Amino acid sequence: MNILILGATGFIGSVVAARLVADGHAVTGLGRNPARARLKQPAIEWRQADLSRMTKPEGWEGFLKDQHAVVNCAGALQDGLSDDLAATQGDAMLALYAAAKRSRPLIVQISARTAGAAGELPFLATKRRADEALAASGLPHLILRPALVLGRNAHGGSSLLRALAAFPLALPLVHAESPVETLSVDDVAESVSRAIASDLRGDIDLASSEVLTLAKLVSLHRQWLGLAPVRVFSLAPWLTRPVTWLADMAGLLGWRSPLRSTAMTVMSEGIRSKGESGLTATSAAATLAANPSGVQDLWFARLYLLKPLVISGLSAFWLLSGLIPLLFLERASAHFLPFMPEAAATALTLATCLIDVALGAAVLVRPLARRALLGMLAVSLAYLAGGTLLEPALWLDPLGPLVKVLPSVLLTLTALATLDER
Repeated sequence: MNILILGATGFIGSVVAARLVADGHAVTGLGRNPARARLKQPAIEWRQADLSRMTKPEGWEGFLKDQHAVVNCAGALQDGLSDDLAATQGDAMLALYAAAKRSRPLIVQISARTAGAAGELPFLATKRRADEALAASGLPHLILRPALVLGRNAHGGSSLLRALAAFPLALPLVHAESPVETLSVDDVAESVSRAIASDLRGDIDLASSEVLTLAKLVSLHRQWLGLAPVRVFSLAPWLTRPVTWLADMAGLLGWRSPLRSTAMTVMSEGIRSKGESGLTATSAAATLAANPSGVQDLWFARLYLLKPLVISGLSAFWLLSGLIPLLFLERASAHFLPFMPEAAATALTLATCLIDVALGAAVLVRPLARRALLGMLAVSLAYLAGGTLLEPALWLDPLGPLVKVLPSVLLTLTALATLDER
């Protein structure tokens, strides 16, 4: 069969796509940036598309031609610079259903439990809108509502579990006693495969029968990473509000932090299914045991929460290095006076300060971050080269104005190495 997968570059979508290829289907993967996925999974036909711009039925016609099934693995947690929930999870899906009326492919929707404390938040409200529209469309469909999905790789909430598990000395957790049901990402792929091959239809919750507390689940991940047990400290929710607020602000700039308020609201009541679904799902312990961790998993877990600190630290360094000289412009421009007129020295000082401020601000904006980091490297090397040529004695200065650039370069390289999210 010909199968179109939306969000095929994601954590769930990539595994579903691989399973359907293994089943012998012709798979077309849709993603915003599929260039790297095309190299990793060459057996899939990759097409670039942004669901947030596919809100009219006519925008789907070329993608649906000759497709027997559509699997929607796309989704986002919260509105921000990189995500528009109403368009991606709502309007685009309604447009898809309208366009599919002619050819009537099977629609498999990977959704979530949309009731509860977070039910009216945009993340779940838009999913519920799409689910209800699909159920009323008359199209052949399956709505799958998986609990917390675990796998060999990690993204979003599962990444945060690993990061918390690697926390040194103790495990500080909010909602530590919240109940959590899990399953393997392979269980999701198996359910999709069954839907394609048979008559599995309807609206199905998918979770293992095991219910763990969040504290137990994080401790299980810590054991999986090969780290010794430590004490769990249960934190009051109000203590984490500053972190949640910062995560929400980062979301507005395009960073998809799992610490945003939507995730915290969902976790406040736990992640539970409605009941038995008749489908078998793998427990958390079995999922982790089937995918033994390596040193790369430990690196990832330890670096995950350091990454935002690295980005914000670089931003502060470059902003301050640009703003402070502006307060003492005459003194800052004095370094250039032996080599050029006073007006030129002042102009050059102003230009370098503005460049520093621009790079420090740009690195905080997710779509600009890579270019900003590359700009930081280029400017740092230019500063080092210029300082060495014009005033080599600065290398011996007690305050180390040139020596201090070297750690900044290394930190920038670290940020570039960890910038990718998928």
